[in-house]
Amino acid sequence: MILDATNLIVGRFATVVAKKAMLGEKIDIVNCEKAIMTGSKKEIIARFNTKRKMGVPLQGPYFPRLSDRIVRRIIRGMLPYKNHKGDVAYKNVMCYLGVPIQLVGKEFETIKEADVSKMNNVKFVTIETISKELRC
Repeated sequence: MILDATNLIVGRFATVVAKKAMLGEKIDIVNCEKAIMTGSKKEIIARFNTKRKMGVPLQGPYFPRLSDRIVRRIIRGMLPYKNHKGDVAYKNVMCYLGVPIQLVGKEFETIKEADVSKMNNVKFVTIETISKELRC
């Protein structure tokens, strides 16, 4: 399954991806930087900054700054990655910035339930914006 994350709410499509990965399906997610988190920009950035600054620099926990890694980390949180079945499922999920060369020309799927047009809240932030704020 190749999923296009453009204008999809991260939490909603991550649950679908986690369930399919647990069933053994290989999933590639393209355009991760265009995925969306709902809520106030200020609060979301503050929450991610506290995650980044938590712990000791050389001991962890480590939290990613790149858009594709942030999405993959969100999906990891929905998987039992510490046991064998969850670890195998996590390895079946790959996230990409943009569309990689090996996936050009293939048909992408989308999840209609996770589309931002279904949202009646006007506040949202793209993962790309969060990533840029974390790199500052």
